[in-house]
Amino acid sequence: MKLLFKHIYLLMIPCLLGCENTLNKELSLTDRPVYKVHKVKQAPVIDGVIDLKEWEHAETVSFDYYYLTENEQEQQPTQYRMLWDDENIYVSFQMEDRFINAKETQRDGAPYLDDCVELFLIPSPSAADVHICFEINPNKAVNDLVYVNNFHNGKNAPIRSFDPEITVEVSIQGTVNNNKDLDKGWALEMAIPVKTFRGIASQYPVAKGSQWAFLALKQMRDVDAIGRRMMSTLFPVENIKEKDVHQPNMFGLLMFVE
Repeated sequence: MKLLFKHIYLLMIPCLLGCENTLNKELSLTDRPVYKVHKVKQAPVIDGVIDLKEWEHAETVSFDYYYLTENEQEQQPTQYRMLWDDENIYVSFQMEDRFINAKETQRDGAPYLDDCVELFLIPSPSAADVHICFEINPNKAVNDLVYVNNFHNGKNAPIRSFDPEITVEVSIQGTVNNNKDLDKGWALEMAIPVKTFRGIASQYPVAKGSQWAFLALKQMRDVDAIGRRMMSTLFPVENIKEKDVHQPNMFGLLMFVE
């Protein structure tokens, strides 16, 4: 049954990507820089430890847009990198975090209620009403889904049966769920198989010259229980408090290059 649902949404996505009745398919800031995802001959080892030599061909960018923070101390840096080859898209997050907190341990649970990183992808250079989401906490609990904006009567809808065979590893410098001490941070590496997008990225495949809309972000919760949320993003997102981060017209662009 789960396999049936997988085939159904894979058929749905191209239709949604090409649908003409979206609210606003234009990216809001056409002058934002295009993030270049470089192709590599030697893939990075996905072990959660950021080896800069393995990622030397990647563009290193930071999350410079902070939300819901109350002071500069809460604006903790994040470095982000991507690479690709014929088999996978590789992603790394390297984060400072004074208080690492994470409760969720199950797949398709709620890692977004913990410290987590999130990656949203649209396999076309437009603000389509559907994007692929990966939300992952320090426990390697993954919530992967297809998110449909304006699905019905202005309501959004997550399709949670999306479970690609990704590889995720994490390294932690600190103690999780112990706010009596100060942590240094945590890092995450991920490999997303190119075959994940087979069929849905036919016009803009994982290949030299293709451009996709995307957003990468970090979420922090510096309390042991679910509490105040703080966020930082690679691209600026307006009205984040009222509308959250699932606003495709606020995404930026990536381009696959050799």
